[in-house]
Amino acid sequence: MINYRIKAKENFTEKVGELVCMLEHSREVTLSEISNLSQSDLDYLPNDSSNSIGSLLSHIASIEFVHQVISFEKRDLTKDEYLKWGTALELGGKAREVFRNNSIDYYIEELSQVRENTLTFLKSLDDKWLFEENKWDNGISYNNYYLWFHVMEDEINHRGQIRTIKRLLENR
Repeated sequence: MINYRIKAKENFTEKVGELVCMLEHSREVTLSEISNLSQSDLDYLPNDSSNSIGSLLSHIASIEFVHQVISFEKRDLTKDEYLKWGTALELGGKAREVFRNNSIDYYIEELSQVRENTLTFLKSLDDKWLFEENKWDNGISYNNYYLWFHVMEDEINHRGQIRTIKRLLENR
């Protein structure tokens, strides 16, 4: 059952625990949205330039992975990591070809594995870490809190796209 209260999760510092609560709520709603989808539903493309639900789910996992690397390890993706995650990050034509014929279990497992790593890292961090600042190559400052807000924001945004595709599925 989905919890509709923001409260610090146990085994985390207060603000990190609240962030985890929000990340987990967002994920629970996403999983609820996709729970009954078939493989053909996951592969459905409303038009030639759309992303499938499956590719959007892989994108959600890839964004979280990239933010793990940036915020936990303070680095960019390696060449091998980019080879694994780049298609999901960028979406588009190649993703339409690559993310096909996978079951819902495949995507749920991918999302779960990435999230498990996130939670392991976050358990070892304190609230001060959220406010640590860094700069992108263009000189713009950001903090870790923003990075993880963006992970949640991105998932919610793509869940909206998934809901739109699901409505189109009803009319096919």
